[in-house]
Amino acid sequence: MEFSSRARHLRLAGDRREPYPHSLQFYQEPPTESISLVEFESFAVDRLRLLKVVENLGVSYVKSGDALVEDDYDARRKDHISHFILRLAYCQSEELRRWFLQQEMDLFRYRFHELTDGLRQKFLDHVNLSFEAISEDLKNELANELYMSTPGLNMTKVKEQMFYKVGLSDAVDLFRARRVFIKDGFAFVPVKDIDAIVLNNYRKNLSKALALTARSLPSIQSDERLQPLLNHLSHSYVGPDYSVQKNTGKIALEHIDALSVKSFPLCMRQLHKALRENHHLRHGGRMQYGLFLKGIGLTLEQALEFWKKEFIKGKVDADKFDKGYAYSIRHNYGKEGKRTDYTPYSCMKIIMSNPPSQGDYHGCPFRHSDPELLKQKLQSYKVPPSGVTQILELVKGMHYQLACQKYFELTHDVDDIGFSLNHPNQYFAESQRILSGGREVKKEPSHLGNSQQKNNSQESVNSNSTPTTSNMTTDAELEGLEAYFTED
Repeated sequence: MEFSSRARHLRLAGDRREPYPHSLQFYQEPPTESISLVEFESFAVDRLRLLKVVENLGVSYVKSGDALVEDDYDARRKDHISHFILRLAYCQSEELRRWFLQQEMDLFRYRFHELTDGLRQKFLDHVNLSFEAISEDLKNELANELYMSTPGLNMTKVKEQMFYKVGLSDAVDLFRARRVFIKDGFAFVPVKDIDAIVLNNYRKNLSKALALTARSLPSIQSDERLQPLLNHLSHSYVGPDYSVQKNTGKIALEHIDALSVKSFPLCMRQLHKALRENHHLRHGGRMQYGLFLKGIGLTLEQALEFWKKEFIKGKVDADKFDKGYAYSIRHNYGKEGKRTDYTPYSCMKIIMSNPPSQGDYHGCPFRHSDPELLKQKLQSYKVPPSGVTQILELVKGMHYQLACQKYFELTHDVDDIGFSLNHPNQYFAESQRILSGGREVKKEPSHLGNSQQKNNSQESVNSNSTPTTSNMTTDAELEGLEAYFTED
């Protein structure tokens, strides 16, 4: 891929569908055309937003959407290029590669599921997966064998379901589990299991491609135009800006202890507790917690008073605080140095950068805590056993922000928060809205095992933070997801 400062000038002649014969792909061939840096960044941010939606919905989704439109060259081009841009940004560490792989897998699963039978077969041919749908006559002939060999299907479902003739080497897992009918060296796989085989192929291809891309990083890192963009993308946050809070000056210092229990996310509750107990936080903790407090409404004067009162209870006297710590607090508020008004850290920044070491309390507890210590912490905060189990399962699957959402739901007694949680200050704002009556609290005990079903109707908040009685936020995300696909 080449980049220029001019607007995109390449337009393929003839049949514009030729480079992208299908709306779905394995992204095996990198783009070769020239694009502007503006388009580079625009494509990357749009796809990152999409993957954030997928991250929020991927574990709990889904409802079906409209079929994909097959003829839009520009949408296919954008899909192709944006994937490779984020592949560059997210190949830089094992953590980033895992996150990117998981979201792209969920995105692919959704899109593959939306294909019609004909388009599914066309895609399989396109990626050289020789899985041929068997004829109705052959299916009827083998109906009894298919029924006996395929768990979960009754005879009616066998007749309704499409089956594929797959080479045994591609269906080894199904064969080992005795979940597929074998004849003449071929496995006869129902469409529900074809998804898993195709996804496994996609995972292998993308995982290998990410490793190869990582090896090419030195040549890209030498490009002073691209490297800052790629670094920014891998840690970027695409939600609201919490650097300026409407509640500035409305939070009283004497209320912070109570607020930390009721409305702070676990990461900030942990920092506040450590500060009160130790009368000190290291630099990483002061930055993360100090900017959060700024975001919820503490003025500079309040912040100086809050930190000074706590630090002088420990080993720091007033003079040392004024000389050694007050400057950094004023700096965070844009009153010193470059006069930069620093923004509170997003979940992604906390999860992906500056992991805590011994004696530190910053970071994300769901990402950086030992599972057993996290379990004990959750239990001490009166999270019910079933909720602790659900949170730990999400953590095990590396769904750290979803684990935080589950913690929010359990501690606020709501079934579904109805929005994608990606910022500690967003957590605080939504908590305060619920506690002040801006969202209906559930009246019946929830069935926690069903709480990941995001298609339930729940109270939500629209873009203007006006309470509604429908799941508008989640629906809007779904509509955005489906709109993206209907452009393909």
